[in-house]
Amino acid sequence: MKRILHATDYSENAIPALKYAFNLCKKLDASLFVIHVFDSLPLGLDGEKDNKHLSILTEFCEKHYEGDIDELDISFDAIEDKSIVHAILKKAYSLNADLIISGTKSEKVLKELLLANKAKKLIEKAPCPVLTVPKEQKEHKIDTIVYASDFEENDISAIYDLVSIARAYDAIIKIVHVSSKEDDAEFAKLDWFTNLLNEKVKYDKVDIEIIYSQNTFDSLKAYFKEENADMVTMLERNSKGIMNMLFHIDLVKKMETLGDIPLMSFNENKL
Repeated sequence: MKRILHATDYSENAIPALKYAFNLCKKLDASLFVIHVFDSLPLGLDGEKDNKHLSILTEFCEKHYEGDIDELDISFDAIEDKSIVHAILKKAYSLNADLIISGTKSEKVLKELLLANKAKKLIEKAPCPVLTVPKEQKEHKIDTIVYASDFEENDISAIYDLVSIARAYDAIIKIVHVSSKEDDAEFAKLDWFTNLLNEKVKYDKVDIEIIYSQNTFDSLKAYFKEENADMVTMLERNSKGIMNMLFHIDLVKKMETLGDIPLMSFNENKL
């Protein structure tokens, strides 16, 4: 992951996501593109809009970076668009971004995402994974990444991409699958998935576990807590399955339930 895109609205709630983006950019030695989307201008500023907004954006980032911001490979852009999601997607495609980072409690972004479930639309249409960072996020360490899996082939592609983050932090990836019953079919699926994973993904710090439960979401929440997850990742699927059912819980509500754990969502159509 070498090109990271982050959108900010300058609110206090958006600051943790910005700091998270700074840290991830440094760890991955990646280029960071920070944008601010605005939909109107005060009278008399039309001719100065680029300089005005870029100046505010630059000052905001400099204020919240602990150090010399010039040490980062960072770019700024102020975009006029009535839709924040549309602006983010357009910029992501133009950059060929590898990751989009968004704050779940950013006031302007949240207002738009709550309309017509646009958070899910952003993930469905984005050319890359979307990482949502809650306002409660304080720690930037990543020791444990939990990947909630349905033991499908596309999971392997997502985990392959995830390894670039895990390796930078020397983090362990814990793959967890929730099943409603314990039978030979589940064991066979586990064996198939494990063999394919070992063939395609070259990273030693990977564990796989099955949880048997009738309540997928509550079981996963408990597992995240038990394992001290620093990041939760999952695949957005078009097909039916346990994780597809789980994802249809409203993203914002789900993130509030997860508390201070960042959530990375992969779109299977973009792997």
